[in-house]
Amino acid sequence: MNENENPVQAAAEKPARSVRRDLYDWIQCIVVAIIVCVLLFSFAVRLVDVVGVSMNPTLESGDKIIVSNLFYTPKQGDIIVFRKDEYRDEPLVKRIIAVEGQTVDIDFNRGIVYVDGEPIDEPYIAEPTVDEEDFVGPVTVDEGCVFVMGDNRNHSTDSRYSSIGFVDERCIMGKVYFTIFPLKNFGSVYA
Repeated sequence: MNENENPVQAAAEKPARSVRRDLYDWIQCIVVAIIVCVLLFSFAVRLVDVVGVSMNPTLESGDKIIVSNLFYTPKQGDIIVFRKDEYRDEPLVKRIIAVEGQTVDIDFNRGIVYVDGEPIDEPYIAEPTVDEEDFVGPVTVDEGCVFVMGDNRNHSTDSRYSSIGFVDERCIMGKVYFTIFPLKNFGSVYA
């Protein structure tokens, strides 16, 4: 402190600088957090609403799920979100039953789905598959496509319908990783 400086005035200026510096730090942290969230939700993950009952009991209508296609390669059993604009504007949520080159057949009398001649274990379904829709099998999944079905098989519009059919992998928005809402389902993982 130099001799011309008032000690009371110097003490008052110090907290004012500290408050301004703290405020600047807080604003900077908030701006950085907003930018990170925007980038994260623009390029890495998406928040999607489940609409309808086709994925019951795994997912319920109104669930909010986190989806990502970052470094994702579709595989059998994954729950995915995809667009089929010619069918519906909203994204659809279904489970991959088969990927390219695999053959799907369904025994509607027994309610069993077969992939490559083997029955698949489906502990997640609401009930056996008895609703044929316009499916005529067996079918072999085209290159670059997947065959999808809802877990609520008899109340799901999926690859059994000609309006959906095989789903082009380029239409897949991503894999469902977990539920964030409602809170009772928070963190349910679908890996």
